[in-house]
Amino acid sequence: MKYYIIAGEASGDLHGSNLIRALQQLDPAGEFRCWGGDKMAATGATLVKHYRELAFMGFVEVLTHLRTIFKNLDFCKKDITQFMPDVLILIDYPGFNLRIARWAKAAGIKIVYYISPQVWAWKESRVPAMKKSIDKMLVILPFEKPYFENKFNWQVSYVGHPLVGAIQAFEANKQNHPLPDELMAISGHKKIIAILAGSRRQEVQKKLPVMLSMAGHFPDFQFVVAMAPSLEKDFYAPHLASYPNVMAVSGKTYALLMRAEAALVTSGTATLETALFGVPEVVCYKGNPVSYQIARRLIKVKYISLVNLIMDRPVVKELIQDDFNEKNLKAALTAIVEDPAVRLRMKKDYAELKKVLSAGGDASLNAARQILEFIC
Repeated sequence: MKYYIIAGEASGDLHGSNLIRALQQLDPAGEFRCWGGDKMAATGATLVKHYRELAFMGFVEVLTHLRTIFKNLDFCKKDITQFMPDVLILIDYPGFNLRIARWAKAAGIKIVYYISPQVWAWKESRVPAMKKSIDKMLVILPFEKPYFENKFNWQVSYVGHPLVGAIQAFEANKQNHPLPDELMAISGHKKIIAILAGSRRQEVQKKLPVMLSMAGHFPDFQFVVAMAPSLEKDFYAPHLASYPNVMAVSGKTYALLMRAEAALVTSGTATLETALFGVPEVVCYKGNPVSYQIARRLIKVKYISLVNLIMDRPVVKELIQDDFNEKNLKAALTAIVEDPAVRLRMKKDYAELKKVLSAGGDASLNAARQILEFIC
């Protein structure tokens, strides 16, 4: 079979790589062409475009890059047409992928959407058009199945959350994922606080300075920034220079989380990854002021972190926009590193979260089986 897969962000690259490996188990002769990142390329798939060329965040940023976005859409359509896949698999990234889905449906291409756009948070008006253009929807959050089925009479499949299996596999093989020697030496006598500031240049520039300011308030801890593979090391260097107790690692996020005492994490998939590693965290978000004000009026959910959304209660502290400042972050970080009761409660909630997400089994393999059943 021929598979064309489109992921536009770091999290999609991770989930896409695990899906490809699962499909390769079931279809060893499968041919894979994709938009994604280094992880998808490492499976042997042909990488057409890297997500670093696609990551535009916020309303204002998207508007200023419209020409590039439309050029990418045109190129993608031509590339799909030339490849003629048996199935087009779209992974999240709705602004781009939903446009491709409408075009592909009209072109008679079979379409599977793996990891639904978060329409339950905002842009619910997209659902009727999604239902028309997507042949099979595979969802990874337990509340999404009743949401689509009860509210829109759309039968979707819950496959479980792929992060559970990915992290379990990593932990089982942790001896093959060490941190750099110099960091291991330091961490022998200093506890680590991880900083996950995101993967897009715009979001890192807004959040990283405030996150790094904590190094001055907690000199007995070793702060470690997980650099995004989509950004150059030189981009981080000026930010890190002022703090002697700050280091940075690249391609070692899971190894870092496995050894971290606490973490400062940007909203998104990283909040869930941190929780599944059992690391107490503070969730941080700050965007373009105009984009934020627009989003604030459109988004309907109570929380921005996946941890709180899934559990439907405030398991982790969220500092959003103006609340994300040095004073508030210091107070929140103090609580999760110094208060045993706070840490214990959070870890108990994490265990419950993991149990909820593990109920679906191996999400990547479940998704691969359903995709093959659909196209065969």
